[in-house]
Amino acid sequence: MSTTPLAPGATLGRLGSGQLGRMFTQAARRMGYRVHVLSPSAGSPTGQLADREVVAAYADADAVGRFAAEVDVVTLEFENIPSASLEAAAAHAPVRPGVRALHLTQHRAREKRFLAELGVPHVHFAEVAAGGDIDAAIAEVGTPCVVKTAGFGYDGKGQVRVDADAGHAEARALAHEQAVVVERFVELAAELSVVAARGLDGRVVSYAPAHNRHVDHILDLSSAPMALDPGQARQATEVTAAVLEGLELVGVACVEFFLDAAGRLLVNEIAPRPHNSGHLTIEGAETGQFEQQLRAVTGLPLGSTAVRAPAAMANLLGDLWANGEPAWPRALAVPGVALHLYGKGEARPGRKMGHLTATAPEIEEAERRVTQARARAAG
Repeated sequence: MSTTPLAPGATLGRLGSGQLGRMFTQAARRMGYRVHVLSPSAGSPTGQLADREVVAAYADADAVGRFAAEVDVVTLEFENIPSASLEAAAAHAPVRPGVRALHLTQHRAREKRFLAELGVPHVHFAEVAAGGDIDAAIAEVGTPCVVKTAGFGYDGKGQVRVDADAGHAEARALAHEQAVVVERFVELAAELSVVAARGLDGRVVSYAPAHNRHVDHILDLSSAPMALDPGQARQATEVTAAVLEGLELVGVACVEFFLDAAGRLLVNEIAPRPHNSGHLTIEGAETGQFEQQLRAVTGLPLGSTAVRAPAAMANLLGDLWANGEPAWPRALAVPGVALHLYGKGEARPGRKMGHLTATAPEIEEAERRVTQARARAAG
């Protein structure tokens, strides 16, 4: 693998055209790179800013191959790109974070096996093939547990909780025609994540752990740096680095953790790309996660992840538009608040339309500011 950096002026290819691609493109254009995006529909959030938007399905391996032949490197918006398309792209240009990393992380069972083989702390689980004996797996893991589809699940979709006397029928239905994993239910003290980057030279840099709060399985609020015991913070950073190295990943990734009631850190999931909880690094760190992704995939030196100021990020879902355009002047009157909108045309309930970030001298004040700004936006 060549480690010669791609200088500004090179063309970067992006498979995926939502808000992650949009913010990556903003960083790339600022630093003088060209961006081509492949999108299933025209006028996408990324396509609005890219130099070229190619409309094609991610499953169209021929189209993906032609797209990759016209760029210097290919990176991704999300991990669920079909393997045949990734291989077609890799025949023409480097694919970063890497085909192996994507193969492992786009399927929960493969990801769990990888974590077990790596020897990092993770949630106890069992695998069940499509049509397999889900009842035996539930009995082995114990109740309460959570049954999740092995592939193509996000924001709580494709999963069901099973208790001693509830959820069994739903779990059987979920497992009838697709592979699933059964995970022991974890009594949570908190959820957190570590966003990190690994360069072409193998160097890994990590951002401060972020404290994440969810509503209806969708991330609602993140803040960093999270107040953790120093030993816990060190463990989270070390495990994240081990995961990126084990995946041989080049780019930015996020490792999501459970902190259980006994104070143990357990890896929950891996996202081999920038992450919603990392958006606060744009204002809160010396180098934001999207510039960091660009630096990693082009072979530039990785930037500093030092904290500029404590920061909090609040997601803006389509529900906020229920009564018309939100009151942005009221929101932006709150000190230290920044607005990021994603260029999506239709505001639907639960759809991520943008986010607000607030910085402050103390983390509690950053959280207060960002939640106040979002409340004001609602009118």
